[in-house]
Amino acid sequence: MTNMTRTEKLFLEAARSFNSTLEYEELIDIVLKLVSKAVDCEAALVFRVDHSHSVMRMRYMDCKDCQMHIFENDIGAGVVGWVAQYKTPVIINDAQNDERVDKNLWKNIDLEIKSILSIPLIGKGHMIGVIEAINKHNGGFDESDQDILVGLANQIAVAIDNANLYRQAKKEIHEKELLVKISEELLSSLSLNEVLKVIVDSLKEAIEFTAGGVFILNVDKGEIDSLYTSGYENCTVDQIHLKFGQGLVGHVADIGEPIIVSNVADNPHYIDMHCNTKSEMLVPLKVDKRVIGVFNIESDKLNAYSNSDLRLMTAFAAQAAVSIERAKLHEQLVESNRIAQQLKIARDIQMSFLPKTELSMPGYDITGENIPSDDVGGDYYDFIRIVDNQVGIAIGDVSGKGIPAALLMASFRASMIAEIRNNYSIRIICKKVNRLLYESMQPGNFVTAVYGVLDSKNHVFTFANCGHNLPLLFRADGTVEHLLEGGPLLGVTPDAEYEERPVYIGKNDIIILFTDGVVEVFNDDEEEFGEDRLIEIIKANKEKSTTDIRDAIYMAVKEFASDSYTFDDFTMIVLKRTI
Repeated sequence: MTNMTRTEKLFLEAARSFNSTLEYEELIDIVLKLVSKAVDCEAALVFRVDHSHSVMRMRYMDCKDCQMHIFENDIGAGVVGWVAQYKTPVIINDAQNDERVDKNLWKNIDLEIKSILSIPLIGKGHMIGVIEAINKHNGGFDESDQDILVGLANQIAVAIDNANLYRQAKKEIHEKELLVKISEELLSSLSLNEVLKVIVDSLKEAIEFTAGGVFILNVDKGEIDSLYTSGYENCTVDQIHLKFGQGLVGHVADIGEPIIVSNVADNPHYIDMHCNTKSEMLVPLKVDKRVIGVFNIESDKLNAYSNSDLRLMTAFAAQAAVSIERAKLHEQLVESNRIAQQLKIARDIQMSFLPKTELSMPGYDITGENIPSDDVGGDYYDFIRIVDNQVGIAIGDVSGKGIPAALLMASFRASMIAEIRNNYSIRIICKKVNRLLYESMQPGNFVTAVYGVLDSKNHVFTFANCGHNLPLLFRADGTVEHLLEGGPLLGVTPDAEYEERPVYIGKNDIIILFTDGVVEVFNDDEEEFGEDRLIEIIKANKEKSTTDIRDAIYMAVKEFASDSYTFDDFTMIVLKRTI
């Protein structure tokens, strides 16, 4: 076998191995074994540059036991630091006498260092890290060894980049799931302690810490009180009463900016609240740019936290701030019955559930609109992605006004999404949501809704109408059909049954779903706007886009209503097949 043939086979093996996994730790294990095999050495190392902590994290494999070990090295130290700085390979065959060799680094490795081959890993123009081969079995390293590892380094850099992207994507998905979990708890519980516990415990799933807590400013006393803590001794927390500006918590409350303390021993603001703490991360809790408290976590490791950790903790802190402010507002509402406060909270809750962007599906023009009334009702609409060519379309109206309606809407939405994720049929989803609402709502409350699934591939809309205003299907030939199949109001009776119906959507067919605020509008003569006027407007604008149709309906309703009329929520979805 020629050297070229061996090299080609090695590169082919590398390509196959690197393509076999996107898991970072598995990939590094493959890299270390391939490096050792490629240049026949005693040990192999991979250094990854961590710019956020100014360190290089090292994976080391001794080829005798094939065990991987993890260490940390200051960035810029030793041969690896030289290679990372100058982005050029280096061969050292007299390691004991080369001043670039960092003897402290090798204390972690039970191996006498004789020769080193170090190669930079550069991906997409930036320094990823360094690979090193240690102690060639037969003599020293030469140019042919360097050429082989340089060739491998190009493949390794791409593979590590891909693994990092995959790892980051998984991390972001997990973080979003945690934030959704917190949001659901925030909506389902008025207990501040329960919500803060979920926030702190959920953060611990994403970021490692030994102690943490949520602290609140007590403006009247000029002190900072603990609202919820984890990992501290109870007596320690109770005994410490921080003044504004005192300690790291007080300092962050004072400056209103987040900080990462890589080594608390070097920070003059640090006050010992937890033994063995070496690093700390703190984020202010803000409402409308006003600091109301501080979220703090501590670690028994140096350099424990990165900027990405800080970004995630900031998102969690925002949820904690909302929880705290929500609890305060709830107390104010109970004590003073301030309607204005109630309306603002209800509107914020209602608007937070609505889609932030229009739904985009090939072959369809779809738009939704919700214009809340002054009273803030319980209207809701949503688009829920199911698979690539299927999307759930929901519209609903809950009984009542203000915060009770908004919370009822939150319960309906959470129940609906939970059952959709279980992949039940539409009629079963409606049946289960009905049962959940019946068990959780006060008597006299109810929800009307339409839920359907649009299959853009087969051009079928399958729906169930739960006591809601009848959606209208406008065929391209001018005929109009009411979509009435379904069942009764949600939450009224425990064992209600629902049916579903599929309808085919032809080219230029239009479906409109709406709430009673669109048609139950009265003029000065006490005439109702009604469904007939709605149908005429849609027919007159059927050739236009869905946004134009929506705007035409809204303008007609506004012009029809009397000056003194108090509008209900105006909510609708307009769907049109275009090809």
